[in-house]
Amino acid sequence: MSNEPATTGESLPETDDEWRELLTDEEYDILREQGTEPKFSGELLDEDDDGTFVCAGCGTELFSSDTKFESKTGWPSFSDAADENIEFRRDTSHGMERTEVVCATCGGHLGHVFDDGPEPTGKRYCINSAALGFDEEDA
Repeated sequence: MSNEPATTGESLPETDDEWRELLTDEEYDILREQGTEPKFSGELLDEDDDGTFVCAGCGTELFSSDTKFESKTGWPSFSDAADENIEFRRDTSHGMERTEVVCATCGGHLGHVFDDGPEPTGKRYCINSAALGFDEEDA
């Protein structure tokens, strides 16, 4: 996995086949089929440099590194998001009721949001590492 967005500044793929050509198998499973990666397996779980987390599918800015925190859940967690760049959907899969977080630009599944995060938001955006890319800030 490269942690580089599949598309940036380009038109988005229109078919599943086009998405499959651009994404790794893991990225496709998560972003396009609402999959999840195993706990503690993601490359960006321990990322602590300053920068911006972007959608791995389209490069849309999603989370600032300033909002990332250690939740001990096994997935990157954030207390806040770029609200204009995400959407929420009701998810009743796996016998649970949760709030799914998706990229507003490409519709890619990112993860879920919970109301057990730190102040001041009280939110925990539990996001798949493979759904993200990372743009490090220039020093």
